[in-house]
Formats: sequence, C-alpha cells, structure tokens
Amino acid sequence: MERALEKLRKIKEELKGEFFERDDVIDGALSALLSCSHVLLIGPPGTAKSLLAHEICRSVSGAKYFQWLLTKFTTPEELFGAVSLKGLENDEYRRVMNGKLPEANIAFLDEVFKASSSILNTLLTIMNERVFYNGIDKIQVPLITLFGASNEIPSEEDELEALYDRFLLRYVVDYIKEDFRFLKMIQGELFERKRTLLTAEELNYCQIQTANVHIPPNVIKLISRLRRELRKKGIILSDRRYKQSVQLLKARAYLDGRSEVVEGDLSMLENVLWRDPGERGEIQVVIYQSLHGYRDRARELMVQAKELESYAKRPWENEDMHIKANMEAQTKLRHIISRMDALFEECKERGKPLDELSQVRNAIEDIQKEILNRLLSGKEEPS
Repeated sequence: MERALEKLRKIKEELKGEFFERDDVIDGALSALLSCSHVLLIGPPGTAKSLLAHEICRSVSGAKYFQWLLTKFTTPEELFGAVSLKGLENDEYRRVMNGKLPEANIAFLDEVFKASSSILNTLLTIMNERVFYNGIDKIQVPLITLFGASNEIPSEEDELEALYDRFLLRYVVDYIKEDFRFLKMIQGELFERKRTLLTAEELNYCQIQTANVHIPPNVIKLISRLRRELRKKGIILSDRRYKQSVQLLKARAYLDGRSEVVEGDLSMLENVLWRDPGERGEIQVVIYQSLHGYRDRARELMVQAKELESYAKRPWENEDMHIKANMEAQTKLRHIISRMDALFEECKERGKPLDELSQVRNAIEDIQKEILNRLLSGKEEPS
C-alpha cells in the first residue's frame, strides 16, 4: 500500500508518454478515478477518447470495463442487460446484467447524449447514486468513473441537461496540433508494452487517502470568491458542482504527493466550471485573477499613491490651496495604506510571498511621510 501512490504516478507518466497533447485530460481522468467523478470528452471522432478510457481501466488489475456507442435506436437491453426469461416464468421482471454497465468499474459511452428517455433516468441513477434497480432489487453498482464522449452538448432546455451536469470534468479534445508530436504518434510502435498495474485494493487505499487530504480555509475562501466573480459574469453553477469540486481538488493534491490542497490546484477548475466551451476563456481569467490578482491590486494601489504624490506636488496658487491639497493627499494615502495592510494580511493567510507586498507598502509609506514632512514644514513646490 505504501507504493500505491508511486504506482499511480507511474501510470500517469506512462499514459502521458502514449497520448500526446492530453496531459490535462490524463491528470483529470486520474483525479476523477480517485474522487469517483465522471469525465466528459467533447471532440470529433479519432481523438483517442475511448482508447484513453480503456487504457486507464487496464491500469487497474481486475477492473471491469464497459464500452458502448449510443444512437437514437439504442435500447436499455444493450446497456443494462436483456430481460430474464427465467425470471418472467416466475413472474419476476429483472435483467441479466452479465458484462453490462451495472457490473462495470469504468465505462465509456460514446455519443452519450444520444441516450433516449428510456435510458436517461436509469443512467442518472447509476452515475449519481451508484444504484441500479433490477426489478424490485436495489443493487449497488461498482462504477468508479464513467467517461462520456460527444461532439456536441445539449441545450439548457434539453432533457439531457441533468445528464450533462453529472459530468464533473469536461474537456474539449482535438486532433494533435504540433507536427513533431503528430509524427511521433504515427511512427509509434504497435506492440504490447509493459504496464504498471494498480490493484483494486491499492486504488481503494488511494481513494481513502484522497478523502483525508486537508483543504485549508484560504482555498475555501478562494472558491467562494470564484463563485462570486463568475456570478457577476452570468456564469452560475449548482451548489452540488462546487461541493463535488472540493473532492476533485483533494485528488489533484494527492496525485501530486501532497497532503493538503494548495491554491494552485484551483487551476483544475477551468475544466469544471464551464457549461459552454465559449466560457472557458472568461473562467481562466477569473481563476488567474483570484490566484495572482493580489499583485495587480498592489500595483494599482501603488499607482494611486503616485498619482496623489503628483497631485500634492503641483504648483498651487497660494499656501492655503497647497495645505488643503496635501492634507487631502494625506487622508487618501492613509486609506491606501489601510487597504495595503488588509491585502498583506490576506496574502499572509494564503501563504503568498510577502516581500514584494512589503516593498510596495514601504514605497507608499515613504510617499506619505514625504508629503507629511512638506506639510509640516510649510514648504511648497516651486512654480
């Protein structure tokens, strides 16, 4: 069990060496495996979506894999098993689930939004509650992660919206862009490679360790700030989605070998918080500002202090105007320093480097002292 994380990280490196330009998807897929979340891959055919899901399943020894292509003609029997004729003879309605989705640990459903209404509710229950109703029996299914694939997403009014929301992680995948990676891919050897395998017991151990990862208050506050800033932009998500994202952040930290979530892990949420791919750019900006915007806020306060310095040094018509301008600058500078102190305390709590902020605060304080000394001496800038 002590080597379980080491093996999991080895699997990650092996997958990244096999699937080019899929690093984020691989990190997300393994984090989903640790947090029992579901992953949606949006993109055209031929982008190795099903192969990636299959290889992740093969990395867990003994795990059962189920794969199916959905069409508008797909029947419940194809996913959940045929109705048992023997059961009907005994006036029982139940399905023979051998080799079907209710027995899978990892599943891949291609064109997942082609699901019919007869399949939809059962699929939702399996994904969300890990339960399958086989006749009158309520069965706990062993599903860990379901990978869905589609080249389109349902509209908000669509009955499939609930299914879409069950996929915590969403990735847009495309064909390989870089020529050198494309050439490496097409020249790749087609032989069976030796794989690192994780046992079911080791995976379960990793999942327990993931649940025990600590998430500090400063990260929780940042998630709340993200939510607030996104709401201003009209990007509104369910409380459930934010709640589930916490487990995902823990998985990301554990996969990196840490026992605590750090602010940088929040970058993963750019693949969680969007509904439409067009929102990704705005979400990336909001996340970046939440993580690194304190520097911009400090620079903005410095600019304001410089402007007040220039204002106070202007050649005024008389001494009264000079004194009034300097007193006004003093009052505003005290307010800026107060805001700078609040920013300093916030960053201290967040564990951010403080040297740069200290330098900015000292520079603003020097401006304040200079104006105060000039005010006390009654010295006015020459015209």
